[in-house]
Amino acid sequence: MSGQLQIPTPVRTVINPAGGDAAKERGMRRIGLLDPQWAADCDNAIAEMARRGVVFQAADLIRLELVGEPPHPNCWGPRFAKAARRGTIRHVEYGKSSRATVHRSICHHWIGTAAARTEQAA
Repeated sequence: MSGQLQIPTPVRTVINPAGGDAAKERGMRRIGLLDPQWAADCDNAIAEMARRGVVFQAADLIRLELVGEPPHPNCWGPRFAKAARRGTIRHVEYGKSSRATVHRSICHHWIGTAAARTEQAA
């Protein structure tokens, strides 16, 4: 073999974070349409846990019987994202899920904001 190995020049990819954000928003809206009643129940359950002022994860909402199983596992994300955008909850840390069905995978742990805890006192 003669000559030097030619390594191709990588193709420059244009990264478009806004496009990814838009796709995420479309997906979150679509998944929210699966069961509007479950979504409303989940929002109420998140608000209840936020008022309690304890660190919690999605699995706690089911364990405490505040909401039932979602129609699809991807339904959780939009509910928590909405609550975080509204200032009801804030992300505390990542930790292992307490649900055996997800094999202790990594999940968000949340806590209610001071504003959410104040709502209970009012």
